[in-house]
Amino acid sequence: METSQPSLLALAELLSGPRSEEDDDELGQVPTSAASRLGPGHIEAPKTAKPSAITHVKSGNSKEIWSAEEVPEGSEYDDSWDSREQPEYEILFKQQVGTEDLFLGMNRKDPSTACCEDMLIKIQLPDTKASDITLDIKEKVLDLRSPQKKLFLHLPHPVDPNSGKACFLPEKSTLEVTLHMKREFDFINFA
Repeated sequence: METSQPSLLALAELLSGPRSEEDDDELGQVPTSAASRLGPGHIEAPKTAKPSAITHVKSGNSKEIWSAEEVPEGSEYDDSWDSREQPEYEILFKQQVGTEDLFLGMNRKDPSTACCEDMLIKIQLPDTKASDITLDIKEKVLDLRSPQKKLFLHLPHPVDPNSGKACFLPEKSTLEVTLHMKREFDFINFA
């Protein structure tokens, strides 16, 4: 890539900032960057700078430090005092693939997670019965409780909490939760 000398000088001037004649005399006409001319005395904010943030005063109780809209979904379930251990889990992504996808490549599906429709979460729950499990699914959170284990999982994609299904496999001591993902651009991926 070739660059001309005037463009390099313009870039150097842009990076060094504005200079006065006093600076040129002081430095002996040697071009320097703005950062090299700064010292410990330049730490204060510039006097001509305008405030970049606008402070908004909330109406209501002035002692509140955040509003209910700022609290992430599911954080009301997160209890750090609960001493139950977290079970091992695995998140897998599933997609419905037909012969037109596999052999002919007619749809725009690929093996990436962007083309997956469902999320499968396998949770290992040894020494647990299906009747002891409490499962609560929200759009972005999976909350599982059993007498020995507790799992509070923030999901990687938003899901439809009403269209999921769960199956407990007692021979493997595994709970399999299948959730249908809902994402912003699914109409593009699955058109």
